[in-house]
Amino acid sequence: MWQEYTQGKQTYKQLADKYGCSLKTIQRRLDTIELKSLNKLPAHANIIMDTTYFGRSFGLMVFIDVARKVVLHHNIIHYETNALYQLGIEYIKSQGIDIKSITCDGRRGLNVLFKDIPIQMCQFHQLQIITRYLTRRPQNIASITLRQLALNIKSYDKTTFIQDLDCWYLAYKDYLNERSLNLETGKTWYTHKRLRSAYRSLRTNSDWLFTYRELDGLNIPNTTNSLEGLFSELKRQLSSHNGLSKQRKIKFIKNFLLTYSAK
Repeated sequence: MWQEYTQGKQTYKQLADKYGCSLKTIQRRLDTIELKSLNKLPAHANIIMDTTYFGRSFGLMVFIDVARKVVLHHNIIHYETNALYQLGIEYIKSQGIDIKSITCDGRRGLNVLFKDIPIQMCQFHQLQIITRYLTRRPQNIASITLRQLALNIKSYDKTTFIQDLDCWYLAYKDYLNERSLNLETGKTWYTHKRLRSAYRSLRTNSDWLFTYRELDGLNIPNTTNSLEGLFSELKRQLSSHNGLSKQRKIKFIKNFLLTYSAK
């Protein structure tokens, strides 16, 4: 019955009709199910970690071993913080797992939090940051050129990328530093703030956008796409069970995560 509910997308009502009992009886029976992990912990792992939210109710922080598709740890949270990521990594280490690398979304401070572990920033998230600042269709040549540089990031190694970023800066330095003047107050500000922010993001993050190339033998993923896929599948399955209480929703989520490697 539990498999029909979680994997077969059968609703409480459908199960009640099938087994000839009340909806509340089905709920009580399923509430008694004890969840157990079917996964064996790996000796070492390349970890992807990220957080997704379920409305305003709660968030789900997940750490997976991308090669084996095993969820190593998860946490139901209210707010995403670096401290919670650090606790998650410490927990995984306490299980005897050797962490070879961490791929994450580029949250500020994470790149210096784990000094003994190679960190890779998700290149897709970096492109999202650039798009947020410059839009998908920037109008000026400086923004168009910078966005194109970001779009081609997968074809770069760190040295070449920084060289091209430096060339871009030299070409558009004067434009980047243009200032606007308020004639009434005499105050000035940078005219192209969003372009400056986009450039600064690429400049700051370049140190950990190419870890997967610098440590090629570790098979480090350069994006968090595998975990994004897990989140999408989880929410798709949950959509078949609208109206669940928070407690039952969390139980469904935990079951999904515990059996994820078999999917």
